[in-house]
Amino acid sequence: MPEDIGEKLQQNRDAIDAIDRQVVALLNRRVLHDGGYDEAAVLAKVTRMNPGPLSDATLQAIYRALMLAGLDPNARATDPATVDALDQEIVNNLNQRVKHAGEIGRIKHASGADYYDPTREAQVMDKVCALNPGPVKDQTLRSVYREVISGSIALEKKLVIAYLGPEATFTQQAAMVNFGVSLDYRAMKTIPDVFGEVETGWADYGVVPIENSTEGAVFHSMDMFVESSLRICSQVYLPIEHCLISQSPIEQIREVHSKDQALGQCREWLRCHLPQAELVDVVSTAEATRSARANASVAAVASALSAQRYAVPIQARGIQDRDDNVTRFLVIGKTRAQPLGEGLDKTSLVISLKDEPGALEKTLRPFGKRGINLSKIESRPSRKKAWDYLFFIDFLGHYEEPLVQEALAELELHCSFVKWLGSYPNLPY
Repeated sequence: MPEDIGEKLQQNRDAIDAIDRQVVALLNRRVLHDGGYDEAAVLAKVTRMNPGPLSDATLQAIYRALMLAGLDPNARATDPATVDALDQEIVNNLNQRVKHAGEIGRIKHASGADYYDPTREAQVMDKVCALNPGPVKDQTLRSVYREVISGSIALEKKLVIAYLGPEATFTQQAAMVNFGVSLDYRAMKTIPDVFGEVETGWADYGVVPIENSTEGAVFHSMDMFVESSLRICSQVYLPIEHCLISQSPIEQIREVHSKDQALGQCREWLRCHLPQAELVDVVSTAEATRSARANASVAAVASALSAQRYAVPIQARGIQDRDDNVTRFLVIGKTRAQPLGEGLDKTSLVISLKDEPGALEKTLRPFGKRGINLSKIESRPSRKKAWDYLFFIDFLGHYEEPLVQEALAELELHCSFVKWLGSYPNLPY
């Protein structure tokens, strides 16, 4: 990289670091001051304050993320003018930040860099949390900065994100948790459709479910990785809160509609509270909610987002059988995420074993003797011949690390098929 370009990059990065220190401090001051505004008034106010280049929609999403967590319990009533001054300073700083981010983007994209950089985003999240003295929670800061980054990307290119639809499903929610609200989203009917949309370039990235902590793997997603050229760029862990959605109270419900996995995750609750209701498997939680809107005797098991989207009342919240019900989603695309290092990366593979004694033990040995931690190994029929299986493996480490390269080279000696699916940040949020 030419010296002058490197210097410009560093100048803009230093400016962003200084702004982030100010923004984190301002946000922590902001939640301690109650100016007496409701949410609608705050959103209207910050829109009036916005000089750009951030869009009004992005700025509102940033403030929604902040307001969702609410004011600190120790917040005190304050002269509205004081709160207005804080908000104006926050708005101005955020707009300055995206200007510097845009300069960095223009320099990097001139050399072919991707607009979406999951590794850099993980580093930004860690940085702002390290700056955070409280009382704002780290999770709230991450939500705020997700929208800041989303708005910055949107000013450079309106990325299209394909996801397993229809609208208002948990997959759309996961997509928006990862990419923010400022990009374009496209609901697809099937998991193969998501892969196809990204492979052809009609979408920049896709989001698909891969496993649930209660119900296990999503096999359609696993099968698609065997033939696809796309890589895993990132992952999203989404806590799942299921709601019972219906026009009628529980005692009047005769059928409960939802996707098979959602019904399975609420099996005990439904058995206890709706023992006489027929459980009906449908193609999506959104389809279930539409059925509940059309028929008063039908309830849906779906998300609060789905209830809001289709304007059907929630009769009960949190009906999942386990509080630790989490679904893992994968972001797929053509981006190769760079390593974070320090054990903060995950790599996914799919392999096929040779038909010989001790094949599985030989497959595990290259990882074990190098101290590489396997976090998942799951078998799946290859669908090519009877009793032939593929194994999907996740381990901690990045594809580019020397020890990982050594392990993969040895692995290929014992396997008839080895395919790297991607390396990506492995963070707990």
